[in-house]
Amino acid sequence: MIRRLLASPAGAGGLGALLLERVRRRFLRSPQMRGYALLSPTLFVMLLFLVVPLGILFTLSFWKQDGLFFAPAFSIDNYVAFFGRIIYSKLLATSIGTSLCVATATVLLAYPMAYCLAFRIKRAKIMWLILITVPFWTSFLLRVFAWKITLGYQGVINSGLMTIGLISEPLQFLLYNRFSLVVTLTHAWAAFAILPIYVSLEKIDRSLLEAATDLGDGPVARFFGVTLPLSMPGVIAAFLFVFIPTVGDYVTPRLVGGTGGIMIGNIIQTMFGRGNNWPMGAALAVISMTTITLLVIVTLWFIRKMRQR
Repeated sequence: MIRRLLASPAGAGGLGALLLERVRRRFLRSPQMRGYALLSPTLFVMLLFLVVPLGILFTLSFWKQDGLFFAPAFSIDNYVAFFGRIIYSKLLATSIGTSLCVATATVLLAYPMAYCLAFRIKRAKIMWLILITVPFWTSFLLRVFAWKITLGYQGVINSGLMTIGLISEPLQFLLYNRFSLVVTLTHAWAAFAILPIYVSLEKIDRSLLEAATDLGDGPVARFFGVTLPLSMPGVIAAFLFVFIPTVGDYVTPRLVGGTGGIMIGNIIQTMFGRGNNWPMGAALAVISMTTITLLVIVTLWFIRKMRQR
């Protein structure tokens, strides 16, 4: 058959078409290949807009800044500078600690709301979910400025307390510190914590709760023995959704954090901006991402071991 195709006017073109047809049929018959075909657009986008920029960032972290230009020579001076100046490591640790506080506060506030949606509200759950997410349809900057006005020296809280006579002068701790930063970020990321916890609670089999009740468990014992353990995947997902992006946030600390709320993201932004030291900024970004990734991996490994026990 191959000789006939080669001898025909189409020649090698006919053989190529036959081979392509056979490859196409085998490709369509394989479930794995069909799955890869469906994933290929997403994988291409991730490769182009995520992997490639990360590779460029990692390569740039080993270069040097020579005035307005880069010196593409392999060097670890930027990493040595990070470990040589204690301020960088302290700032990274402070940023991680602040993000841990934000993630913890967000999950603690989001869990009751998600629990109410999953177990208490019987009708119009879609409407309640829309009402919860409506405030987050506005600009992130508008919500940050709203908290800045609320917590400001002449803001809503200080003005209200001074009007009713509880304080004689504005409270200084409400703005431009870690407290205002945690409050603002907790509100900004609340929806990202409510939704995964709600989905996890909604999937709990209600017959398990009924069985726990039949065995004599009260509401508190039923919650800690059944509901909370089964909803932990949503809690962990919500915690990570909030923790990971807030470590590198630099807009919120600059607007409401002041000098007492500076995070590692502000230093990285300064290096890429006014500092004009892109290789050092890239090195700080790589170290931050690596540290966060290791923390997440170790945490997930620890949680997995605890669940196995």
